[in-house]
Amino acid sequence: MQIQAPKGTFDILPYGAEEKWQLSHLWHYAEKCIRETVAEYGYQEIRTPIYERTELFDRGVGETSDIVTKEMFTFRDRAERSMSLRPEGTSSVMRALIEHRLAKPGSVHKLFYIGPMFRYERPQSGRYRQHHQFGVEAIGVAGPEQDAETIDLLVQVYQRLGLKNLKVHLNSVGDPASRTAFRFALTQYLRPYFSELSADSQVRFEKNPLRILDSKDPKDREILKGAPSLLTHLSDSARSHFEALCHLLDRLEVPYRVDDRIVRGLDYYNKTVFEILSEGLGAQNTIGAGGRFDGLIATFGGSDLPAVGFATGLERVLQALVAQDIAIPPGQSPLVYFIPLGENAKSEALRLATLCRRRHIAAGIELYTQKIQTALQNAVRLEATYAAIIGEDELKTGRLQIKHLASRETHAVQFDEIIPFLHG
Repeated sequence: MQIQAPKGTFDILPYGAEEKWQLSHLWHYAEKCIRETVAEYGYQEIRTPIYERTELFDRGVGETSDIVTKEMFTFRDRAERSMSLRPEGTSSVMRALIEHRLAKPGSVHKLFYIGPMFRYERPQSGRYRQHHQFGVEAIGVAGPEQDAETIDLLVQVYQRLGLKNLKVHLNSVGDPASRTAFRFALTQYLRPYFSELSADSQVRFEKNPLRILDSKDPKDREILKGAPSLLTHLSDSARSHFEALCHLLDRLEVPYRVDDRIVRGLDYYNKTVFEILSEGLGAQNTIGAGGRFDGLIATFGGSDLPAVGFATGLERVLQALVAQDIAIPPGQSPLVYFIPLGENAKSEALRLATLCRRRHIAAGIELYTQKIQTALQNAVRLEATYAAIIGEDELKTGRLQIKHLASRETHAVQFDEIIPFLHG
C-alpha cells in the first residue's frame, strides 16, 4: 500500500505541486517579504517548540474555546504527562518569556514567529490540520499607539506581498467591567431564543456567552442580528482607548470599518480586536487577525505586562496571491546548466560548475543521462538561462558551446572565459 501524507497536511515542493501556492519558491518569497518588513518595524524572531504541556493552552487559549475543547492534538508522553502540538503561537511565546526571565516589570519586547501550528479540524480550502502561521507579539506598551502600529504592520506585509482590496474590520471587546455589563445584556437578549441556538452556542450561553458572537451557524447569525452591541457597553477607559485607536488609524491613513460582532476565537483578548479580509478566498476571506491581550502573561505566573499581536495563516495568504494573480518573482534557477556527453566530459563539467558556484553563479550539471535531448529538457524544466554542452570535441579544443535556451542563440566560449562571459 502506498503511504500518503496524513489528512489535512500537504507537501511544499520545488516543482510538480498540485496547487501553485504549494510551490516552495512562493513560500520563500512570502517569508522573505515578512522578515524584511518586521525588521523595519523593530521586531526580532523567537522560535518555540512545536509541542508543549497541554495545561499551557488550557490556561492561555481558554478552556471554553473551540481550539481546546475540540481541535487540539493531545497525547501522553512516556512519563504520562499530557502534551499537545501547539495550536497557536502566543501562549508559547508568553511561556518562553517567563521561563527565561525576560518578562520583567517595565520591559518591552517586539517579537515575531513563523512556523507550523496544529488543529484537528475538518480540512477545507485554507484550513489544514497542520498549517503555518506568521505572528507578532508586542509586549510592554499599553497605549493605543502600539495597537495602531501592529495593525499597520500587518497591512504593510499584505500590501508589500501585492495583495489587493484589503479590508480592516475593527472592534473592542472592552475590559472586565465592559464585558460584565455586556454579558448581562447579551444573555437577557438571547434567553428567549435559547432553544433555537445551535448546540455549541447553548453550551457557550452558560460558560462564555460572548463566544456566541463568533458562531458561524446560519441560524445563530440570524438571531444575533438584533443583539445588543458590545460598543455601547464599554467602560470609560475602554471607550477612550478605542476612540484613540480609531483616531490614530485615521492619521496613519489605514482604512478600517468598525464591526461590533468581532470577538475572535481565543478567550484571552481584551480591548482591541481586528480582522483583515482579502478577495479571492470565497466566504472564508479572513486572512489575518489579532488583538490586545493585557494580563495574559500574568495568568502564567509572570509580570502583569500589556500586550498586543496578530497571526496570519500563510496558506491563506498564498492562496489569495494566486487567486488575485499577483506577479511573484520566480525561484532561484541555474544561470548555466552543464551537459557532459560521455564519461570523460563529466569531470570537466563538474570542475566548471564548481568554478561558477565559487564565483556566486548558480550552476547545474547533468549527471543522470547521456541523451542530449533529455538533458536539455531538464535544463528547460529548471528554467536555466544557458545550457553548456561538453563533448569530446569541446574537450579537445577547450571551447564550450553555450546555448541561450530562450533565444536559441549559441556562443563559443573558451573554458577559462566562462566566468567573464556569464558575468557579462
